Amino acid sequence: MGKYNLTEVIDKDATYRSLIRPELMDELYDKILNLIVVQKKYKDPDYSAKKMAADLGTNTRYISAVVSMRFGKNYSSLVNEHRIEEAKYLLVDKRYADANIEDIGAMVGFSNRQSFYAAFYKFTGQTPRGYRLKHKIKK
Repeated sequence: MGKYNLTEVIDKDATYRSLIRPELMDELYDKILNLIVVQKKYKDPDYSAKKMAADLGTNTRYISAVVSMRFGKNYSSLVNEHRIEEAKYLLVDKRYADANIEDIGAMVGFSNRQSFYAAFYKFTGQTPRGYRLKHKIKK
């Protein structure tokens, strides 16, 4: 062990992933898409993987496995990606020109300003304010 007590990260496949039948994986994938894209559950700041699992009659490990294997990301990234896409739209929509940035963050499901700014920057490389200014709304 070195000075910082660093250990090598071992990349291992979660065993429960291989236990999910392909048919169940397909079914859960479709249901997750429906909840996130169609029903827009991402707008609820309290909607968690646990609540999604309850809505779908499964467990969080299966949700995690399907999101990881089919979407290539974790639950938070999946939800935040949809939130940011909608926020980008709202930031440049004339109807929301007078809405402040924190309100737009709340409208798409972020519970606070810091998490909205952090996620927005992670996905776009710029702040919501910078994005809005760059794509200036013409009144």
